[in-house]
Amino acid sequence: MRCIAHRGFAETYPENTVEGIRSAADHTDVIEIDVRRSGSDDLVVIHDETVDRVTGYSGRVGDLSTDELAALDVLDAGEGVPTFASVLDATPDGVELVLDLKEGGLAADALAQARDAGVEILVSSFSVDILDEASDAGADRLAYLAAEGDEQGMLNVARDLGCTAIHPHWQLCVDEFVDRAHDAGLDVHAWTVPSRHDAEALSNVGVDGVIVDRPAVCEE
Repeated sequence: MRCIAHRGFAETYPENTVEGIRSAADHTDVIEIDVRRSGSDDLVVIHDETVDRVTGYSGRVGDLSTDELAALDVLDAGEGVPTFASVLDATPDGVELVLDLKEGGLAADALAQARDAGVEILVSSFSVDILDEASDAGADRLAYLAAEGDEQGMLNVARDLGCTAIHPHWQLCVDEFVDRAHDAGLDVHAWTVPSRHDAEALSNVGVDGVIVDRPAVCEE
């Protein structure tokens, strides 16, 4: 079962930072990050629409320049909001990135930059439109993020999009759901799994990967 570092193990390291990515890579070879666009039209790595939660500043990511974002301090890490390019540069060889695209209009640029950097990626989103856009831009590995709702409907959406994986909330991952996902040709990566005990239970029902905030959830 794969261990996927949610925002670079967000409870252990400053989330979505260069140092967080480097540190997370000491524990796993799959790291999930969030991508948005700055006011300077660059791709940057941050989860929220605003910088308020992770910095001492207030403002929308899309209203701030790349330099302004870089000058902030993310969760007292001593570094600002990084560009996607800098995160790609910091990603060690053999480490895969799961890109949660938080808005439309990012896929083509993200795919091109990852390709140039030689970093393998899986594109994920809650949005059907964003996954369609990523597919049109040439992404060959897509994951549909799902929180709640009709379980068979989720699987149908993922299958119709040509996804290789589905990322459901971990509490949806009972054995019947996992079996149906596998029958549809989908890997199942459960988020955000809170404990080692829960990870072991998910492994027992055949989940292919767990998305976690702490490496200890995956480690013996």
